[in-house]
Amino acid sequence: MATNGLLRRLGIEHPILLAPMAGTGGSPELAAAVSQAGGLGAWGGGYAKPDEIVAAIRRMRALTNRPFNINLFAGGYAADHSIDPQPMLDLVAEAHVSLGLPPPILPAVPRDPFDDQLQAVLEERPTVFSFTFGIPSAAQLAALKARGIIVVGSATTVEEARRLEQAGVDAIVTQGAEAGAHRGTFAAPFEDSMVPLAALVRGICGITALPVIASGGLMDGRDIAAARKLGAAAVQLGTAFLPCPESGAPAVYKRALLAAQTDTTVITRAYSGRPARGLTNRFIAMVSGKEEFILPFRQQNDLTRPMRNASGQQGVADYISLWAGQGVTRSREMPAAALVKTLVDESSAAEIVRA
Repeated sequence: MATNGLLRRLGIEHPILLAPMAGTGGSPELAAAVSQAGGLGAWGGGYAKPDEIVAAIRRMRALTNRPFNINLFAGGYAADHSIDPQPMLDLVAEAHVSLGLPPPILPAVPRDPFDDQLQAVLEERPTVFSFTFGIPSAAQLAALKARGIIVVGSATTVEEARRLEQAGVDAIVTQGAEAGAHRGTFAAPFEDSMVPLAALVRGICGITALPVIASGGLMDGRDIAAARKLGAAAVQLGTAFLPCPESGAPAVYKRALLAAQTDTTVITRAYSGRPARGLTNRFIAMVSGKEEFILPFRQQNDLTRPMRNASGQQGVADYISLWAGQGVTRSREMPAAALVKTLVDESSAAEIVRA
């Protein structure tokens, strides 16, 4: 697989990037394994405290001396908290009863932790910093660049890519509508930003000379070869790496991914308050038709966390967020290094066939 300018800049061998999955799915061990295999590992710290971010970075450095990416949420927190929380508390209480948990307690409205989190990143200086749900301030971006950190933003539309380029990012992750979990939409309503990956890559490659990283539903080497042919310098995969033993996803989550025979993913705000794609399950069905009860991001996420954690620990798929992209039926289980090698071999073979 030929190298390119982005790979040289990142200091990696293969155009394969791990999606930075905040929460239990991502782990420092998974990130380090992907980096060690020649890709770019990533860890999502959107829900983490500054000291937890520092600990994760140091853990990755203990496992690999190769580059990796730290990702944070640069926005996305709702300003409107006028929703009556009682109906949602009642719904979550039903799940708590099923799981043997005490009644849920309404979490406080969280303040945006980005400024404090970013300080931890600036102090630790990972090779790459990526962000989603918005754009950091000019001063924050300047501080990152002054420390020699490569900066990557995520876009779900051509307009978002324009704004990222104007802000001075070094590369753009294009998140197609097929992507699992949360997408980074920030410039328009989510519903108006559901652009299929192929169209998004073409569109963004057409308006910028910056390296474009394709993401959204990619699962195997043929997907990678197709994205590269559209103009992507690299690809980013999340769902494909979740079944790996290094992943922090609960066993019940991994089993659900591997067992998927059809694409049953849906877009839901039930778990976090922000639209995200995952396999449908009981809690999503419970909230269906009652979306007006959903609390804002990330108060909803904090409210459902005890339920999700208990569901994962008990091996119950009913009340856990089973985030997955639309390529989920092609999930497979192997160590992260073996998956990177498989993807490289598959994509090289696909490129030869296409040539």
